[in-house]
Amino acid sequence: MNAPFAVSTQAVQRSEVDELLVAPSLERRRLQCYLALLVGDLVALLAGFALAGWLYDTGRGLQMALVYGQVLLPIFLTLALYNAAYSTEALRDGWRGIFRAEVSMVVAVVVVVFVQFLMKSSAELSRGAFSGGVICAMGLIAWSRLQLRSFVHWRCGANVINELIIDDGGPQLRMPGAIRVSAAAMGLRPNLKDPDSLDRVGLVLRNIDRVVVSCPADRRAEWAMVLKGANVDGEVLDDEVARLGAQGARVTGQHGLLLVSAGPLGIRERAIKRIFDVAFSGGAILALSPLLLVVALAVKLQDGGPVFFVQRRMGRGNRFFNMYKFRSMTQTLCDSNGNVSASKDDQRITRVGRFIRGTSIDELPQLFNVLLGDMSLVGPRPHATGSLAGDKLFWEVDRRYWQRHCLKPGLSGLAQVRGYRGATDQESDLINRLQSDLEYLEGWTIMRDLHIMFLTARVLVHDRAF
Repeated sequence: MNAPFAVSTQAVQRSEVDELLVAPSLERRRLQCYLALLVGDLVALLAGFALAGWLYDTGRGLQMALVYGQVLLPIFLTLALYNAAYSTEALRDGWRGIFRAEVSMVVAVVVVVFVQFLMKSSAELSRGAFSGGVICAMGLIAWSRLQLRSFVHWRCGANVINELIIDDGGPQLRMPGAIRVSAAAMGLRPNLKDPDSLDRVGLVLRNIDRVVVSCPADRRAEWAMVLKGANVDGEVLDDEVARLGAQGARVTGQHGLLLVSAGPLGIRERAIKRIFDVAFSGGAILALSPLLLVVALAVKLQDGGPVFFVQRRMGRGNRFFNMYKFRSMTQTLCDSNGNVSASKDDQRITRVGRFIRGTSIDELPQLFNVLLGDMSLVGPRPHATGSLAGDKLFWEVDRRYWQRHCLKPGLSGLAQVRGYRGATDQESDLINRLQSDLEYLEGWTIMRDLHIMFLTARVLVHDRAF
């Protein structure tokens, strides 16, 4: 008599489980993709060396190249695994996976060559076959991974992982590719005193890799506790983090701390940037010394006033410094506070001043600021404290304005090479510059500085350089 009832109960439970599952598992499919990438790299490496060896010497070259490939293969695979060439990020971004695989290949080659050098057996190494094999293998690895993009998309979809947003009455959150469910519609409650409620949440989170809960502040603690036991990467939405601009969090004792600021450059990056600044500015001052002397003489002869215009500007760490420029305005009308931006037909500008401003020569004395360490060659341009955008002070337009002072101000910057210079007649003129400055702060590299310096040469003479 009890058997039919038991079967019926199991059927209902199975039906409820199927109803609450919001996504199929992608874990096994990701493993299949990792394996496909690994096999593809293995075949590409050996095929590359085989091809190079056959082209180098049909018989003996092929045999030697395959030996080189077999020696390189385990080192490459070890480094590739360590370098996350077979990871979720590599599946998500094909080019990032290719970059990590190629870096692993380069390091593996360096290791093999170094070992050959230590063993003093480099004479046995056919440089042509080995070099050709490395080049062919790297090319085939990139090609193989690009071909496998369609396989990854077929097995795992565009997002690679299952992301879930649980809407429990909090702010609306948009995440491309994420699954969205309503807590009310699904009957999900973070009730820590009700095992049945927790079981229901667990069923919904089955096969989910990452979940974000958007709920009112009074339910965040309960959801946080539920997610801790859910075997899933869980996050609770809190807009206070965005308002504070928090970059991370940690717990000290019984207190939670939000990281709201951090130096954008480490000591190594600062050292590289400073060496570049000193070397370039010092060399530029020596090379341009005849021009600097001629301009200084022309400014002096114009009206007998001082050669340099010195203005207090805001620099790194929100600290003031004296910035130098060749004086381009009449001495009596110089605006030391920068309350009035120069305009195209500004009557305060002298004849010499109009030329040096139009060619950006008036900015050259700032090379001495760079040499002294007050400025850098590339960075956010320093502004006078009284500068206005429309009828507002710069920091009144956007409170993010102060963030730009975490780096040394620059002789040129990303905003300047994009054409955002000259008078700030409207608030949008400042916003455009600020956006570029904040973008520059997000990802500094010496190559980016070199690129900006190269682009600066193209905008020295500019229709807004007045």
